[in-house]
Amino acid sequence: MASGNAIRGSRVGAGPMGEAERGEAAPRLRISFWCANKHETQPSFATDAQVPETWDCPRCGLPAGQDQHNPPDAPRTEPYKTHLAYVRERRSDADGEAILAEALAKLRGEL
Repeated sequence: MASGNAIRGSRVGAGPMGEAERGEAAPRLRISFWCANKHETQPSFATDAQVPETWDCPRCGLPAGQDQHNPPDAPRTEPYKTHLAYVRERRSDADGEAILAEALAKLRGEL
């Protein structure tokens, strides 16, 4: 025997939805974007919306532009640097030796 629930198999907000319930859809236009791997994506924009210069390719993640023959270059990623690499960029070996000598003198109580 079925329970007395009248809306069984349904959820709040479910039902036939048409233009009358949702309102009128905004006019749209589809713009093509191409990435460096020649992938094309066509997102849709409202006709009064500002279209961006670049769009991320959903297939490879590279930036895509509207010019099929001149897509934007892939962003250059810097390799991971350790803390020591950054220190070596800022200090020369002579500076490092001087700092080390000063720290050792301070530990020995000479300063």
